Amino acid sequence: MDYYCTSPATSYPHHHRHRSTDTATATLSPEVAVHKALLLVQSDSPDSKFQGACEIRRLTKTSQSCRRHLSESIPHLVSMLHRPHSPESHLEAALLALLNLAVKDEKNKIKIVEAGALGPIIGFFQSESLILQENATASLLTLSASTVNKPLISAAGAIPLLVEILRCGSPQAKADAVMALSNLSTLPCNLSIILDSKPIPSIVSLLKTCKKSSKTAEKCCSLIESLVGFDEGRIALTSEEGGVLAVVEVLENGSLQSRDHAVGALLTMCESDRCKYREPILGEGVIPGLLELTVQGTPKSQSKAKTLLRLLRDSPYPRSELQPDTIENIVCNIISQIDGDDDQSSKAKKMLAEMVQVSMEQSLRHLQRRALVCTPTDMPINTCTSEVSSK
Repeated sequence: MDYYCTSPATSYPHHHRHRSTDTATATLSPEVAVHKALLLVQSDSPDSKFQGACEIRRLTKTSQSCRRHLSESIPHLVSMLHRPHSPESHLEAALLALLNLAVKDEKNKIKIVEAGALGPIIGFFQSESLILQENATASLLTLSASTVNKPLISAAGAIPLLVEILRCGSPQAKADAVMALSNLSTLPCNLSIILDSKPIPSIVSLLKTCKKSSKTAEKCCSLIESLVGFDEGRIALTSEEGGVLAVVEVLENGSLQSRDHAVGALLTMCESDRCKYREPILGEGVIPGLLELTVQGTPKSQSKAKTLLRLLRDSPYPRSELQPDTIENIVCNIISQIDGDDDQSSKAKKMLAEMVQVSMEQSLRHLQRRALVCTPTDMPINTCTSEVSSK
């Protein structure tokens, strides 16, 4: 994929608002059209440069071949960005041409940054134009997919500005910003910079409002999973009203990838300090989602869910051979600690009752083989594996 587990920025419809194009130009052969676009963008005339940028944007929208042949236009397009008093339409045309050149092309991504594009792109974050803000965020999202570019983007001071966009940008800019931050977070030294910018309230706010099965939710949870590896991240998440609940909701309703990040985040918290985080996690009704994940999740998610269930039970220590550490026993122990008749408790008890009913109809061993509910490797029952479609 063009960048880590996310679609190219140009897949968003608003990044491709079409301009009227000269019919004669549109019917030229690709080779002639590429040559004409290069001549235009290399011109000294601002209007010719603008026309050339529009043509490059059009030609590179879907053609990987054109992206390769038009890579020599990059320095000229970047030079257009360094003219802040140019008409906004000229800046937008150059920015979107560069964005299209970068999509699915690692060499162009690197060349764009080497040509000096980061300065003006980051400057557009503070523009009064929402269109320039959105397109700059989308461009940085695409450029941040390159491993070579990650430290350079961070060193240019982009991370705090991305967090600010995440806090108060347009809905599309917020979605692109969290994806860019997720890309940058794969570089370990960037995590502390992201944390220092205090992004978790804004991430949680976005996670609450977006569709839980969306790519945005996946990237929010991916970022949260990385950030809760630090004490500041864990404190920030639990201090934010509805923070843990938002993660639990993704665990229940997200895509396979999102659910893996969500259970990973909760497991990281519980493993870091079980006494501190057990109750906040249990209090958000996580048990039904974890039980479902032990059956329907990816092999990795199943393992994480079962480990978390063991940590959430009343006693963290292994049970005796007379009381096997099965999913049923773990859940029985947890349910026994839940007081009251609230909805979450009822939901958990109902799911437990359904599990017991199945166990009555079939042997526990057969249930484990059929539903792929594997016990930990130190238990006497054989483990089993499953395969699921990747997304």
